Amino acid sequence: MTETRVKFPSGNLTLEGITTIPEGKVPFAGVVVCHPHPLYGGAMDNNVIVPVCRALAKASIASLRFNLRGVGASEGRFANGVGEKQDVVAALNYLSTLESVDKARIGLCGYSFGGALSLEIAPNDERVKALALISPAVESYAPLHQYAVPKLVICGGADQFVSIIALQRLAEELPPPNEYEFVAGADHFWTGYEDKVANRVAAFFTKAFNPPLKEG
Repeated sequence: MTETRVKFPSGNLTLEGITTIPEGKVPFAGVVVCHPHPLYGGAMDNNVIVPVCRALAKASIASLRFNLRGVGASEGRFANGVGEKQDVVAALNYLSTLESVDKARIGLCGYSFGGALSLEIAPNDERVKALALISPAVESYAPLHQYAVPKLVICGGADQFVSIIALQRLAEELPPPNEYEFVAGADHFWTGYEDKVANRVAAFFTKAFNPPLKEG
C-alpha cells in the first residue's frame, strides 16, 4: 500500500489528510474515514482510524483519513459539528477526484464523534454507497430510517459512553441491509481490539462493494 499526505479545500479552509492506496489494478472502491471528537484528542492518527485504513488497503479498498478543522495542520477551529459536517463532504469531494478511486463505489466510516458526523452526511449524499459506524456518539438513528444502503454498527461490549441496549434496539430498527455487532471486552477506545474492529470494518466494505452473485 502507498500512504500519501494530501491537502484539500473545505470552503475557505485547507485540511490535511492521508490517502492509503492498495497495490493492484485500479480503480479501487474508496472510503472516507472520520476521527473522534477534536476537543478530546481525536485526530486522523487515532489508534482505531489508522488500522481501519490499513485493513481496507489489504482488502483492496482505498481510503482517505483526514484531520477536521482545527486539528493538526488543518486550518480553522472547532465549529460545534456544523463546520465539521462540511469537512466530511469536502473529504468525499476530494476522494471522488482521485483517478485510483471508483466513483461508483464510495463509502463513509466514522468513529465516535466521526460516526455522528457520518450519520448526518450519508443519507444526504448519494455518492455514499455503504456506511460503517464505530462506537457512534449518537442517541438516535432517525436520519437512517429510510436509508437502504449497506450499514454496519459496531461497538465494544464494555463501552463507557454508548448504551449497548439502546444501540442494539436502534440498530435493529434500521432498514436492510443492516448489520450490527458488539465486541465483548472492548471499550469505547478499543485498546487491544484495534485489529479486530479494523478487520470487521474492512470485511463489511468488501461485502458491500463486491456483493455475491445471486443464483439463477
